[in-house]
Amino acid sequence: DRQVPALVEAGYRVLRYDSRGHGRSDVPAGPYTFEVLTADALGLMDAFGLTKIHFCGLSMGGMVGQMLGAKHGSRLLSLVLSSTAAVMPDTKILDERSAAVRKGGMAVWADPAIDRWFTKAGQERLKADVERVRQTILRTPVEGFCASSAALSTMDQRESIRAITTPTLILVGAEDPGTPPASSKFIHERIASSTLRIIPGAAHFVNVEQAGVFNEALLGFLGRKGAA
Repeated sequence: DRQVPALVEAGYRVLRYDSRGHGRSDVPAGPYTFEVLTADALGLMDAFGLTKIHFCGLSMGGMVGQMLGAKHGSRLLSLVLSSTAAVMPDTKILDERSAAVRKGGMAVWADPAIDRWFTKAGQERLKADVERVRQTILRTPVEGFCASSAALSTMDQRESIRAITTPTLILVGAEDPGTPPASSKFIHERIASSTLRIIPGAAHFVNVEQAGVFNEALLGFLGRKGAA
């Protein structure tokens, strides 16, 4: 919501979508994999006749972006990876979280997620935005959440991302606990065509908490990589 108006005003067409298992997209039985989630993105591009795109993905979207860059770079004009990682360091936590959600519903994850996704200062400053995110979490289908968590558990793109040659911008909040700056630095070191920017005063949802800084970095990067 914080990026689309700025992108449209700059002359871009924007395609955004609910990942499978989330929002108003279907909820097929899991587990999901990033091969499947990446195929979904390619399928949407094909359905809309989008031969080459600028791809911007945050968190799991950034993991899809890494796979697009490594395996389908010819379809990309540029790549923006935000608040993401090439591998999740502790899959046991993911399994435990899914088990808790299956037992108690999405409500057991709502408050912990908010504390990981926003700084305390951001939660105070952006109360309406945070509440919208909380309601989105509560509406997420349990099966979609757990199936997507399974994709995180099996993902390891530490070596494959070396193949990315697309111009890439990596953005991360300085206070992101889930995909910390160290994870972005690792990706930056593996992608020779990448630039890294660490944004102060933000946790995981850096695009909301520091939307102005995020948008400036995003639009500046896109403007250097080709016309709208």
